[in-house]
Amino acid sequence: MALKRYADAVWAGDLQSGKGNLSTPQSGLFEGQNYSFKTRFGDEKGTNPEELLAVAHAGCFTMALSAVLGKAGFTPDKLQTRAEATMEPGMDPGPTITAIKLTVSASVPGISAAQFEEIAQQAKAGCVISRALSVPVSLDATLL
Repeated sequence: MALKRYADAVWAGDLQSGKGNLSTPQSGLFEGQNYSFKTRFGDEKGTNPEELLAVAHAGCFTMALSAVLGKAGFTPDKLQTRAEATMEPGMDPGPTITAIKLTVSASVPGISAAQFEEIAQQAKAGCVISRALSVPVSLDATLL
């Protein structure tokens, strides 16, 4: 059975002066979280889609790494991952995420650096978010 997760976005106004909010009704993590042009391209407090993609990727990869380590017989004491999404603003047809860099540091008893690198690469390839970045996107659009 397929597992479905969802989030809601609401926006009012034009791109540069409008404002929106994001909610995650299933988990309750976000309830009306502020996002706007200024949170995305400036320094206003709030979130943005690129940051949310990065946090999803960091979380997914870290869990995948734990799973692959476990299958190889290792239990990590600590895994810490930063996902950095690079967005180039001047591209055609518009701003484009051109890269995501995962940086992980770990404390894993009994593993060699070579084993860890190989397992980390397997986790990156198997991470749901890594794989999702190349899937087709469908759209249903309704005018109210």
